Amino acid sequence: MPDIATALPKPAMDAHPPTRLARLRYLEPSNLLWILLVLVLLFLVAVPIGKLLVVSFEKQGSGEFTFANYLTAYGRARYLDALVNSLILGTASALLSAVFAVPMAWAVSRTDVPGKGVIWGMVMGAFIIPPYLGAVGWILLAGPNSGVLNQAWRWVSGAETPIVNVYSFTGLAVVIALHSFPLIFIFVKAALDLISSEMEDAANILGAGTLTATRRVTLPLVWPSILGGIIVVFLETIALFGTPAMIGIPARINVVTTQLWQFFEYPVRVEVAAAYAMPLLLITVGIILAQKLLLARKGYVSQTGKGGERRQIRLGTWRWPVFAYCGFVGALAVVMPVAVLLQASFAKAWGRGLSWSNFTVDNYTYLLFRHEMALTSIWNTLWFSAAAATLAVVIAVLVAYIVARRLVPFGSALGFLAMAPFVIPGIVMAIGFYAAYAAPPLALYGTALIIILAFTARFLPIAFANSAAAMRAVHPEMEEASRILGGGRLLTIRRITAPLIQRSLLGGWLIVFIVASRELSSAVFLVGPRTRTMSVLLYDLSEAGNFEVLSAFGGLLLAITLVFVVIGMKLAGRDFMLRRN
Repeated sequence: MPDIATALPKPAMDAHPPTRLARLRYLEPSNLLWILLVLVLLFLVAVPIGKLLVVSFEKQGSGEFTFANYLTAYGRARYLDALVNSLILGTASALLSAVFAVPMAWAVSRTDVPGKGVIWGMVMGAFIIPPYLGAVGWILLAGPNSGVLNQAWRWVSGAETPIVNVYSFTGLAVVIALHSFPLIFIFVKAALDLISSEMEDAANILGAGTLTATRRVTLPLVWPSILGGIIVVFLETIALFGTPAMIGIPARINVVTTQLWQFFEYPVRVEVAAAYAMPLLLITVGIILAQKLLLARKGYVSQTGKGGERRQIRLGTWRWPVFAYCGFVGALAVVMPVAVLLQASFAKAWGRGLSWSNFTVDNYTYLLFRHEMALTSIWNTLWFSAAAATLAVVIAVLVAYIVARRLVPFGSALGFLAMAPFVIPGIVMAIGFYAAYAAPPLALYGTALIIILAFTARFLPIAFANSAAAMRAVHPEMEEASRILGGGRLLTIRRITAPLIQRSLLGGWLIVFIVASRELSSAVFLVGPRTRTMSVLLYDLSEAGNFEVLSAFGGLLLAITLVFVVIGMKLAGRDFMLRRN
């Protein structure tokens, strides 16, 4: 038998070389990639917001610490009124969106209402139409002097007073709600699809009618989803720029986003804009925390021993009134604005109505062949959006892999950074990028790179949520088998994991591409003379007041969007944009 005492020193003598090898293992490509990922997330998320906070306390030119920016930002009644207007507008639009969305979601999920495919199509249409383009449609429909609806009303009644006026606070709230309700629809329908009919049946046995059972049993169970959707719409509304600018400015309704835009007029007052934007960020974070506290006090679960059965509610003669309501909302959100936009895009003068003498394609030929920026903005939109979508998906899938597989101790922190832009309004993120990277040494203002990076950060939460859901569906055993057979971590991701989730990744890429291609709130603060996107050029055309050319350019934007939506339906499923992961 060997002597244990003499056998022990040998490993001790060899202890030093393994220590060096252990240190070298940290230099593996996968570990270096994780470090690079941390730096990228800090660059995209933490640095812009941190710089925004710092700049809000700096004196312009000298960089000295001061509270003067906050005193300037909130020292005038006009600026405070803009903040109050934004909060009221966000609340009104969110509640109106719930009124539109909840009955439609209930009808599609729980009842035998006819035409569910038509309703789904209207919801999809409202989702993909950029809000500012819907605003243009409603300006053509409900402008107090020459809007189509008011012209028809004068012709029928002989009255001079307009029946509807889009240039009002009510008109602004309704137009925003008509293009925001799909967000609540998605949340509520997804929740309704998971609830069995057993408790509704029990309520019916105890004498409750269909409406009573829905109001007292079904809707309380999906209240968290309704509240979540309302909060999302509220946050989107207070950060929205295009619709308030097109409708609110002519109506002299000042909101936070249009006031921030005024701070960026010459001379640019980025320090004041940063100070004015900070409460918007605090409001967003506060509302998210309030939602968690509110829902934490109660439980919203359906407990049964089995999965339960879902039976459609038979509406009888009420099927058609319910369908009519859904069709009415869809007509207001999609059919009427798109119809008037198409008419105007092929018109010599949109107010003269439909006639062969008023028909022309010159609006399109002017944009495609004679306008100095139209084709450039189309190209910019396509490649900015594609680059941002690619970056967002690559970053998101790597972060989702780290979080799902718990590869590093701070994996959850990476997930937090990836989702952080969800609670940062897009306009605040854009100002943060301006503050952080517009000046030397990087001097990125007006370049393609700053727009791509801002889009990537803005829509990273969409890509991450999609990637995280896909990653949870892949069991780690196949990856472990690859590692046992000698495959490295990166090779395993590329050869095993990525092919298994490529359908979900494609869907996520297309969603990010589509929403980036229509993004205005971020782009309008960062574009330069040669980096204008279609959304920014469309806003410029709206200020010029040529609605025929404006409608034609909106038609081009819709056509590009529809092409990618059809591609997404073919490759990632018909509901890829309305799917809640």
